[in-house]
Amino acid sequence: MDKNISDNSSCAYNDTVDIYMYPAVYSIFFIFGFPSNCLSLYIAWVQMQKGNSLGVYLVNLSISDLLYIITLPVWIMLPLKQTVNNTLCSLIELIMYNSFYVGSGLLCCISVDRYLAIVFPLHFARVHKVRTAALVSMLVWLTEISLHIGLLVYTDELHQLSSKRLCEAKIPLDTRRAHVAIIRVVLSFLIPLFLMAFCFHQIMMSLKKSPSTAANECDKIRNLLLLLLLVYVVSFTPFQVVMFVRGLLENNNCVFARQIRNSYMVFVATTTINSVLDPIVYCLITPSAKTEIRRIYMKCQSRLFKTVSLMRQLSSSTA
Repeated sequence: MDKNISDNSSCAYNDTVDIYMYPAVYSIFFIFGFPSNCLSLYIAWVQMQKGNSLGVYLVNLSISDLLYIITLPVWIMLPLKQTVNNTLCSLIELIMYNSFYVGSGLLCCISVDRYLAIVFPLHFARVHKVRTAALVSMLVWLTEISLHIGLLVYTDELHQLSSKRLCEAKIPLDTRRAHVAIIRVVLSFLIPLFLMAFCFHQIMMSLKKSPSTAANECDKIRNLLLLLLLVYVVSFTPFQVVMFVRGLLENNNCVFARQIRNSYMVFVATTTINSVLDPIVYCLITPSAKTEIRRIYMKCQSRLFKTVSLMRQLSSSTA
């Protein structure tokens, strides 16, 4: 058998994409994604401490993205045939899908928060409080985790987390996992996408009708919201389309599963783009975030200057 052909209990498939793409691509994503998400988490935390409800959602989004980013080394190890514990293997699979669910839910929260703040500026004042945002974020986490557990129970995989390597899913999809694929697409992509698009449209309509909003400010809000929606669509649409097709056509069909697997593996990797770009889009391009970054930079520069000066003084004293 060819060295790039993997075998399992269902059918054999070519894993060339895994071997040659994943280590390189995920290494790049990790190098850029980990520090940028750490920075965005700090900036969002500062905004939350100042009473900004949006900062609460950004903190939770950064945590969700970080949880996914820190699993990338394991996804790099798997195609390299490195030993990975069964429990860890299953855990990173759960973290990946929970990141999809929680991330989509928090994106909806951010869209609705901006929608209420701009379209109904004199109403829903309680919604924009930090405590309310924290409760909503907690509800998103609990709902999405419960939903994922429910799907694992439905596919009879919950009790096999330590004995079955869920990160190395068998192909083709059986009937239950095909149903789960369709449910995931509808709940974690189509509904959030519809909600975000609706909020974007209503916000833009409101800004056009508002004479008090300056043209420059209107352009900033429009560009920001459009970029948020664009990143989400580009990152998740290919993967969700393939998952939907698999759910409809792959049901115990080994030939079809082998044909579509490479495309599926490529688009699984491209979903990571969302976790890498989230901190740039949500934190690093906003005026308050830029101010905080400048403050951090100046502080680090000052400490570095003091350290260098101290080292020079010590060197002179020693000489």
